[in-house]
Amino acid sequence: MGLAHSDPVSEGAKLRLGGQHERREMPTISGSSDEPIQNSQPRWYALYTCARHERRVAEQIERRQVSCFLPSYRCVRRWKDRNKELELALFPGYVFVHMSLSNKLKVLQVPGVVRLVSFHGQPAPLPAAEIEALRDRLSGSAKFEPHPYLRAGRKVRVHSGPFQGLEGVIVRRKDRYRLIFSIDLIQRSLAIELDEADLEAA
Repeated sequence: MGLAHSDPVSEGAKLRLGGQHERREMPTISGSSDEPIQNSQPRWYALYTCARHERRVAEQIERRQVSCFLPSYRCVRRWKDRNKELELALFPGYVFVHMSLSNKLKVLQVPGVVRLVSFHGQPAPLPAAEIEALRDRLSGSAKFEPHPYLRAGRKVRVHSGPFQGLEGVIVRRKDRYRLIFSIDLIQRSLAIELDEADLEAA
């Protein structure tokens, strides 16, 4: 279904991955909890890091044999008389870790780590579908970059291509369409450039 006769919004968004429920509560940041650990199964959590320490933190976590994921993207920056390609964190200040809470001290003791993102003093797990979608789909050749966090907007679904099944908010930039993918827990978004023919109303 084409989008040529609709006006895509340019602000406001909430990502929904195949029926994910929205989180309406604002996250707090906490490194400890007085509540007993009820779930020892490994899950994905968001680590808040010191500024520009994401890569160093991710490397240290992997050395401690804890699975982690640092989404990144490449951009070209002009330095004086030359251009340089850089690889930067897609979500500045955050690294994702896959662990059971019984191992949280192993990552909280890493230099550069500030806190685990938490609700009510308890580390809040991320929806596994969102993280797996990032890991699977950002490994391809699609063009993506950080985008200001959006709360609401016109929803669309990708019906073909490597991002098939992904739902988000459509925005228009000049003559290109962009799908805004948001992780509500950390209030961060990214933009993926897609062809209009790959999109349909959600």
